[in-house]
Amino acid sequence: MDFFQAVEKRRSIRQFTNEPVPELVIRRSLEAALKAPNSSNTQTWNFFWIRSADHKKKAVEICLSQAAARTAQELVVITADPALWKRSQPYLAEYIRKVNAPKPVIMYYEKLIPFVYRWGFLNTMAPIKWIAATATGLFRPMMRGPFSRRDAQEIAIKSAALAAENFVLAVAAQGFDSCMMEGFDECRMKRLLKLGSSERVVMVIAVGKANPERGTWGPQYRIPSELVIKEV
Repeated sequence: MDFFQAVEKRRSIRQFTNEPVPELVIRRSLEAALKAPNSSNTQTWNFFWIRSADHKKKAVEICLSQAAARTAQELVVITADPALWKRSQPYLAEYIRKVNAPKPVIMYYEKLIPFVYRWGFLNTMAPIKWIAATATGLFRPMMRGPFSRRDAQEIAIKSAALAAENFVLAVAAQGFDSCMMEGFDECRMKRLLKLGSSERVVMVIAVGKANPERGTWGPQYRIPSELVIKEV
């Protein structure tokens, strides 16, 4: 199956069969997710493959007991936490030195990333960064953020969403199906997974084999492309 076939096959499946999903399918899909583009390669994501029966039962309830969650053979939760740049930092620092990266790249990872991703106690660094960016932006193009923890979370969420797309396309390429669910109680899911205050639950993904009769409501539909594709 090529890329475009996988894109066509991927649908949001609302009900799955009882056919089990081989472990290798999930592992390969998770590896594909890790290859997703992400902001500055800081990899501020986590992937929770819910395998215990007790956790899965609770996760289904947290997902409002919707059919996609109830009938899924596997559940994977993707989270985003901008504070995880600190986890990646030593690995990235070692890597860029090992490959003899250009000096601007070294400066970027060793100096700029720590400044950009720190928001300080009670967001105290946010106004300082805002003033600096706004003043510089008067004279040349300038990044307008991230300034606060919320800004940094938004960037991390974007990266995690890209990983989610890689994951479901990898599932489709291996002949299985998925549903990316946003209908869940995030507070309860955070408690179940024991997440920190800055970590957000981006997506809960159900995986299985689509029920041929009840998996979808009808053919895939998108509004006319000319409404959303703009050539400027």
